[in-house]
This record gives sequence, structure tokens and C-alpha cells, in this order.
Amino acid sequence: MTPGGRADSDTADRDFMQLALDLAARARGLASPNPMVGAVVVKDGAVVGRGYHRRAGAAHAEVEALAEAGARARGATLYVSLEPCNHHGRTPPCADAVLAAGVARVVAAVADPNPRVAGGGGARLRAAGVDVTIGCLAPEARALNRAFFTAVCEGRPHVTLKWAMTLDGKIAAYDRQSRWITGETARAEAHRLRSESDAVLVGVGTALADDPALDVRVGTPWPREPFRVVVDSRARLPLSARMITAGQPSRVVVAVADAAPAERVARLESLGVMVLPCKSDGGRVDLTDLSARLLSMDVIAMLVEGGGALHASFVHAALVDRVAVFLAPKVLGGAESPTPVAGRGLPLSRALVLESATSRQVGADWLIEADVARTESA
Repeated sequence: MTPGGRADSDTADRDFMQLALDLAARARGLASPNPMVGAVVVKDGAVVGRGYHRRAGAAHAEVEALAEAGARARGATLYVSLEPCNHHGRTPPCADAVLAAGVARVVAAVADPNPRVAGGGGARLRAAGVDVTIGCLAPEARALNRAFFTAVCEGRPHVTLKWAMTLDGKIAAYDRQSRWITGETARAEAHRLRSESDAVLVGVGTALADDPALDVRVGTPWPREPFRVVVDSRARLPLSARMITAGQPSRVVVAVADAAPAERVARLESLGVMVLPCKSDGGRVDLTDLSARLLSMDVIAMLVEGGGALHASFVHAALVDRVAVFLAPKVLGGAESPTPVAGRGLPLSRALVLESATSRQVGADWLIEADVARTESA
């Protein structure tokens, strides 16, 4: 193939892979704890099959796309945003379906990090004579499934700290009033972030001061209810708390430590609330232990909404992967006005360094999102 032909082929691969990624993104907040995966079958330069993984337990993206392509899949190219699986889970291995369809070439964005893959679907397909390429739009594919990669590779949920603040870095006024720092458009965007999460967490201080519902309010009823979690070492959450009445009580998790009084625990459990005993760290809930327990409940994406003390605890525990900051064009001032990360703070040499930052306007406010940079020793 000529150099120009190779370039044209690479461009076509990227274009078709972007289509697969766009299909995968349709399952944001719905496919967890599985990754979001999209697939496209291409024959003679034309798309003949499309599919995406809609929810855990449903058909995988490759199976959907191959079914739509039918006989046209023989000799075709399959573009898929994650290496086809080669193990039995809720569904059979996708590698079987690819081989049965007679696909000649498979282009995957990124290798499956799941340790159960044992060599991966790519290796099996190559052994059967299929031309397999992995790496097309890999950074975009990893970003789409950042929570899945964190859960599989690090054995814990992916944690995003979210807050709204003024231009001078205040999350509330000196009298602790915070409604509303941002406008309606920004608050609607915050509900989108909740819809993409498996659990929304607050500290008990925020629960007592603001009585948040922690539910998902988007344009249409959201079919998947994230866990509403309060880190509440002594089980102080009132029985009338909005987070209990905002949805199914069984989706409320009160994380307690050893010192939680048995009578308070019993009252919460009588409402159907899940009280989750965790290891104690200086009398407080050990966040590493809490994260592990939530992962066992299929929580791979956690949105931590504060307050500042809980944010500081996650920062000091080195559990933060991403931040989502709503910035309002306002100034509050005041030495007593709370900031997003409370406590003494970090020395400059240990500051969280953020990368891949994006910003966009939401109404009169701005949303800044960025990943926490990982050092070699992290």
C-alpha cells in the first residue's frame, strides 16, 4: 500500500472508531459495572452494523452490531471500543460471536484490562487467523471508561470530587449559606454527573446542614438509582432526612464506624436503610475500607459532593481521581467562609496536580473538569 493509502486507511479507522465510541457513550450511567462499549461493522467502506452495550446483562456491543450486519459481516471489519471479551460473564464470550460471523479484521481501541481475560479476545482471534489491531483512539477510549479502568486496575471505585464555588474559592458564605452559588443550568449539569455515577457521597456535616436529597433529576425519570451515601461515623442522620425519602430507602447507605450507637443504627435499619459498618480510622470511617465495601456492591464510579471536611479526607487518603468544579462569577470573601477542601491542607510539594483539564460555560457559570495526575510512585 502506498504511504497515501496507509494514511487514508488510518483516517478511516479513526472515523469508524469514533463512531463506535459515540455509540458506547449512549450507555453513560447505565452499563455499570460493565464498561461502555460500542461496535461498528464495516464492509466495503460502508457501515452495515452498529451496536452498543446498553446495560449489564444485555447483549454486548459486538453481538448487537454483528446481528444487524447478518451475512454482510463475513469478510468485514469490526471496530469496537474495547477488546472483545474471551470469558464467560453474564453473557458468552464475544470472541465466539466474532469468529462465528466470519469477520476478517478487528480494530479495537484498547485492550481489556480485566485479569479474567487471560490473554484476551485479541489473542484468540489472532490464533484463528483474524487480523487484529489494538490502539486506535486509545486515549479517548480510556477516558470514556475511566471508572471501569480504575476499578479493574486499582481494585477500588473511581472518585470524582465535585463542588460549586465562587471566583474567590468559597463554597458557602460566612454564615454557611450556599443556596445557590450557581444557577439553574449548572445545577442541572450537576444532576447529569449524578446520573453517570453509581454512588453519590456526602459527609454527615453536609447532610445535617443542607439536608440534600442526592437523587437524580434530569429531563425524564432516570432508570438507574445511584446509591445515596452519607459518611456518618456515629449514625447521626435524621430519620426524616430527604435522602431517605427521595427514592428507595434501600439505596441509602449510612457508613458508620465502631462508635455508632446500636439504637441509632437500629432506627435507620427499620426504615430499610443500609447501615454499612466500616473500619475505624481515629474514630472516623476509614475511607479506604468504605471504598472497598462499595466496590463489592458494584460501585465503580463515586461522586463525592462534600463538604470540605470529607473532600479533605479523600485527598489525604490519596483516593481522588478527578475533580468537577462549578465556578460562579461571584465573590464572597471572608476568612470564615468555607473552602472546597478543609483542614490544614497540603504542603505545596504534595499538591494535587491536575491534567487534561477542560472548561465550558454552563449558563452563567463554568464547569472545569480535570484528572488527578499520577506520579510513578503513586
